[in-house]
Amino acid sequence: MSFESPVIGYTLGDQAGIGPEVIQAALKHVPQGVEYRLIGSAIACTPGRPTQDTAKAALEHLEASAAALKSGEIDAVVTAPVCKEALHRIGFNYPGQTEFFADRMGVKDFAMCLTGKHLTVVLCTTHKAISEVPALLTTEETVRVATLLSQFLQRTGTATPRIALAGLNPHNGENGAFGDEETRIIAPALPRLRKLIPTAHFEGPCVPDCVYRDAAQGLYDGVVAPYHDQALIPLKLLDFDNAVNATIGLPRLRVSPDHGTAFNIAGKGIANPASTIRAFELALRSVLPNA
Repeated sequence: MSFESPVIGYTLGDQAGIGPEVIQAALKHVPQGVEYRLIGSAIACTPGRPTQDTAKAALEHLEASAAALKSGEIDAVVTAPVCKEALHRIGFNYPGQTEFFADRMGVKDFAMCLTGKHLTVVLCTTHKAISEVPALLTTEETVRVATLLSQFLQRTGTATPRIALAGLNPHNGENGAFGDEETRIIAPALPRLRKLIPTAHFEGPCVPDCVYRDAAQGLYDGVVAPYHDQALIPLKLLDFDNAVNATIGLPRLRVSPDHGTAFNIAGKGIANPASTIRAFELALRSVLPNA
């Protein structure tokens, strides 16, 4: 397949949701000279009324797009929102699309990355209780996800990414008064990362109540967050309408708009396609970094 004429696949998600309309709107704004290919088929359904058939079609789209991505039939894929609850009822045994695509592509080293116009973040721990985070946070995991973030940023056009490692505790633990994870776990990751990836700049541990502001103002290209809400609260505050969920670590990129099916507004023509537009742009940049 020629990188001069990439093929970006897309799915419609649960077609009773806003997926079909935001995809249709986004395709009017994406660059020309690229093939955009629907993976799967449109089905007849009523907007706002999900059924077992819409869930089955969504799962069929996921399976077909994962196979096309793995084979190289497509260079990247944009997946529209699915209803995980409905998918779980028909045998989808994954927490989400991130884990599904990694499994189907045989990839063990992957991570969830969220990126918007102001912030790009990667998570050391994802959907875990706050009480579990300190035990799950390790130097090895910090190095792993920071490496994936660096590779993703370089792959999408940032030649020398500037990456901050956010601290876990208030005020970075105040020299151990509020915790020692910064000195015991996060700081040791820095020399390893600097040696492993000399083409990127790493800083940290950075005070968590300031680092996202600094990144939003352009000081950093990405932030490594120790837990889910530390990163997602500022991201959704600043980039709610344009954030994209990317599965990083795959040989070919899978991205989706960072919102749900929104069954309550499906078919009303009021869904905002900004996140989907950005997902297509990011998919293209993963193939053509200067696009």
